[in-house]
Amino acid sequence: MKHKHITILIAVAALITLTLSAKALAAGDDGTTTKQETAATPDLSKCIHVLLETTFGNIELALYNETPQHRDNFVKLVNNGTYNGVLFHRVIKDFMIQTGDPDSKTATAGTLLGNGDLGYNIPAEIVFPKYFHKRGALAAAREGDETNPEHKSSASQFYIVTGKRFSEYQLEKMQERIINQEKSKIFDELAAQRKNDIEMMRSMGDETALRGLESIIKAEVEKIYKEKHKDDKPLTFTPEQIAAYTTIGGTPHLDTQYTVYGEVVSGMDVVDKIQNVTTGANDRPVDDVRIISAKVLQTKQ
Repeated sequence: MKHKHITILIAVAALITLTLSAKALAAGDDGTTTKQETAATPDLSKCIHVLLETTFGNIELALYNETPQHRDNFVKLVNNGTYNGVLFHRVIKDFMIQTGDPDSKTATAGTLLGNGDLGYNIPAEIVFPKYFHKRGALAAAREGDETNPEHKSSASQFYIVTGKRFSEYQLEKMQERIINQEKSKIFDELAAQRKNDIEMMRSMGDETALRGLESIIKAEVEKIYKEKHKDDKPLTFTPEQIAAYTTIGGTPHLDTQYTVYGEVVSGMDVVDKIQNVTTGANDRPVDDVRIISAKVLQTKQ
């Protein structure tokens, strides 16, 4: 089983490699459950709450009702003791803290963690833009796109976002690069279909023909892109996202790629203590940080 991960993109790379495509806002054809919801503050009083007692203090989580499969699975694992004793095995400052690997309970120092799981996945429940990767968001880890194009979630591994703040200018540039990246992907796919022609032109040194073919492909890209998004709204961050990412921060490049199914209600100071610990190889804390126990606090629906 491949390592359950959350993609980390730093500095310029974080602005260039975003995948917040408009298509991801609608229900996909690949089995991914993706809902377009109006961004609004959820009523957390109607959510199930879970308390994580950690070696650094308590973290209280609220589980969203709009992600019922993730909510119910999390509650099941809490009730059967799956999270009791697991380590925060991957911690990256200004990004996130990750836990839930069942193999971490008895792991010795230096052991590579992140591959453990429970033998099943949960279909993606991406409720965007209502729920996004703001600071304090609870989200499911998963295997990478190469083996998991449907964005199915790990059964047990999850992460809590710490992230960083972005300026409105940075968010504007992200939006521009979102479009450019998708067009670049379409261009590469079309160019691959003409691989033999391109190689022949190159072997003949025919730069004129290559430039002509490039123009033809670019025109096809524009046509495909417009057709693909003819019914979409403009690619923009919602006011709620802009407010969150410019004030408390988060990890916007993860939006639409991972299921956000809850948030921290209290204990972000504990999360910050954990994100600031010294880490070694594979971002594992040098000194173990553990969930001592987890329990359901509230089941009001």
